[in-house]
Amino acid sequence: MSYHFSKIVEKSFNETIDSVVQELKKEGFGVLSNIDVQAALKKHGVDFMQYRILGACNPHFAHQALLAEPHIGTMLPCNVVVREMEDGGVEASAVDPLASMRAVDNPALQKIAAQIREKLQRVIASL
Repeated sequence: MSYHFSKIVEKSFNETIDSVVQELKKEGFGVLSNIDVQAALKKHGVDFMQYRILGACNPHFAHQALLAEPHIGTMLPCNVVVREMEDGGVEASAVDPLASMRAVDNPALQKIAAQIREKLQRVIASL
């Protein structure tokens, strides 16, 4: 099982970020963090492609997961990555919550992760 699902997007990098944020909203997610990896590495003298990590959270499912497993916050939020590829294209990827939750032996989390997975797959597919 892969730990993510991805799609090559026919938009610019910034347009893709905007689209991801809008599609996440449609599925009930907000973006809690927006990490500009390129800028962070640049501060340390490293040149890197455009690479953004969006920390997405669906409050309803986050609450359910926290009730089922108090330490699950160590694995939240769900990350969505938008990255510039070597050929200049843009790829959007989302974590597969089912894959990441396999590390936790809690059947209640598997049910929650399956629902979140469907939502994140729709986000990526819609781009």
